[in-house]
Formats: sequence, structure tokens, C-alpha cells
Amino acid sequence: MTPLAPHLTAFLGERLPRERRASIHTCDAYAYAFRLLLSFASTRLGIRPSALMLEQLDVPLVLAFLEDLERTRANSPRTRNARLAAVKSFARFVEYRVPSCLQQVHSLLAIPSKKTDETLVGFLTRDEMQAVLDAPDPRRRDGLRDRAMLHLAFAGGLRVSELVGLRVDDLLLQPQAAVHVRGKGRRERVLPLWKTTALALRAWLALRGTAPCPELFLNARGGPLSRDGFEHILAKHVATAVATMPSLSKKRVSPHVLRHTCAMLTLEATHDIRKVALWLGHATVQTTEIYVRADPTAKLEAIESALPPTLRRGRFLAPDKLLASLRATRNDP
Repeated sequence: MTPLAPHLTAFLGERLPRERRASIHTCDAYAYAFRLLLSFASTRLGIRPSALMLEQLDVPLVLAFLEDLERTRANSPRTRNARLAAVKSFARFVEYRVPSCLQQVHSLLAIPSKKTDETLVGFLTRDEMQAVLDAPDPRRRDGLRDRAMLHLAFAGGLRVSELVGLRVDDLLLQPQAAVHVRGKGRRERVLPLWKTTALALRAWLALRGTAPCPELFLNARGGPLSRDGFEHILAKHVATAVATMPSLSKKRVSPHVLRHTCAMLTLEATHDIRKVALWLGHATVQTTEIYVRADPTAKLEAIESALPPTLRRGRFLAPDKLLASLRATRNDP
């Protein structure tokens, strides 16, 4: 039997950041996937995670884990596939390190991804987004922090990992307010900011002061804010905003919905999908096409520019009641 811990540590500490040069966001996502997997395996097998063996990470266990994600945690098929991708990446790493597990590795790599529906993206209207931005109380320290975070997340169309990973030195307020974002796939971009966003950030920086933590947004203990922490903050302010904007109660507002809202409003203002892709940091324009499918204005322009077919003129004449009754009597077809 081969201990799992040394190989998993080497995978997360050497393979991903050094050999594959994976971004810190990818490393965090893969580490989180294995935290979930090891916790599930520990409960299922009745042993401590550090005592798990590589041979125990077999196909039945992984399939049961993926099923548990959807059933217990209510994860979507996309999230399920992302967790499976982490397992397969680790399997390829083990393939040349432990030749005795070659058959097991090939079995793990053969697990198919689940088909996903190409649903329309969820987003907020301009009034709904404004209600969420107005929810934090600027008279409180955490209110100023939350207001700055929400404004920056929406204005930049940031992923939650990009938002919580921002450092103080990534923010430039003079001469033109901008933020340096390190995005997915090691793609960096610099985004100019609205004056209102810059004003909210200045107010937060004045209260933040100097802290040993380099991250821009801090939690109540003075440490870096986590993804779960921002999700909790967003949910709290959405619940507050429902009082002034009841339509929010019918929508599931996640951090990524703020990104979708930024994309939809940018597409509405520019009518240029390339600018939306550039703003969001997409590798290809094909990724940005999901917003075109959700935007009705493009379809309206297409239908208005096309020549509609003509209708054949005529008026409906009701059948004579007497003839109809006689036809019914004879059972005519």
C-alpha cells in the first residue's frame, strides 16, 4: 500500500505551482477539491485523512464523492466536473511516480464528465444592482469595507478569487484610478475605475490603515478575507436590499452574478463583445458569447433590420348558422 499524503503534498506544492505554473487561484481550487474528497473518504472509510492510501482512491470512491457533491452539497454539474478535473490532474501526476497504480490511474482518467445545460446567465438589473450597492452602512467600518468591495467587484467584473486576492499595491488611485488584476490562467489586466468606485476605495483605505496583511480587504481579525467570507457578506447585504427591491428575493445572487451583471451592462452600453471579453479577462471571445445569448437587444436589432414576411389579406367569415345546423344533422364531414 502507498501512502497518499506525500504524493498529494508534492502535487499541490511542486507539480501545480512550479512545473505547471498554475495560478494561485487554480492551486487553491484544487486544494479545496481535495479537502472535500479527503473529508468524504475519511468519513466513508472510517480512517483519518492522513492515513489514507493511494490505492483507496479508486473509481467507486470518486464516483460516490461526485454523487455526494450533487446530492448533499447541491453542487451543479459544472462544479462536479471541476472537482473531477482536479482528481484527474492528480492521477496523471501519479501515473509516472507510482507505476504499480497504472491500472487504477487509467480507470480514474476514464471517468466521464457530466453533460451540462447551456443555460442563460443570471444577472441583476441596474436598479437591483444599485440596491445591493446601497445596502452597506457607510457609518460603520465594515460598512465602508463592504461598500468598497461590492463596488469594485461589480465595476471590474471580478471573479471572487480575483477580488479577495487583490493587494494594496494593486490599486492605483492617481492620476487615473485603476486596479491591476491577476486573473485566471496567469492573464493580467489593468482596469480603469469609475470615480464613485475610487471614492469608495479611498474611504476604505483611510480606515484600513497599515496592516501586516498585504491584501486590500481584511476580515474582522485583520487577516485576508476568504471566498466564503465575501459570499456571506454579499448574502447579508442582498437580504437588506430586498426591503427596497423585492424582485431580488426571486433571484439567487452569488458573487459571480455581480460579474455577469457587469458583463451584461457593458454589452448593453458598447454593443461590442470584444470589449466585454477584454474587460472580463476571457482568453477567447467564444467564452463571452454566453452574454450575447442572454442579451435581447442584439436579437431586437436583428429582427428590426430584417424584412418581415407579409400577411395575406382577408377577413374571417363565420359560417351560416342554418347551413351549419343542417350539416350537423346529416353528419357531413
